Amino acid sequence: MKKILLSTLLLIIGLTAYAAVGGEAEITFDKTTHNFGSFPESSPKVTCVFTFKNSGDGPLVIHQAIASCGCTVPKYPKEPIKPGESGQITVIYNGAGKFPGHFKKSITIRTNGKNEMTRLYIEGDMTPSETATK
Repeated sequence: MKKILLSTLLLIIGLTAYAAVGGEAEITFDKTTHNFGSFPESSPKVTCVFTFKNSGDGPLVIHQAIASCGCTVPKYPKEPIKPGESGQITVIYNGAGKFPGHFKKSITIRTNGKNEMTRLYIEGDMTPSETATK
């Protein structure tokens, strides 16, 4: 009797865990790099959007989006993305107080997906202000 009860309990726990997990999510980006080109030091804040899709068959959860520098701020959806649906990660680079010139920054995305970590890259050239060169 105890063996039957224990087996039934383990079967119920296993089925519940399997149903809760469902399928596996997979994040797919349209692009993983963005080049801002040249922009003036007088307008140091630039923004880009990375579009992604959950190409898996389970809900996608973005746990973190961490930039390599405090001058770069990523914004990402906090709610799960259903299979087949799309979302956006907005990245704001603020070059105020930074030296003009070329920059390249990375944003690390951590998810519950098949590939748990993806890196996005932004780069550009902030040109010196007219007043700084005189």
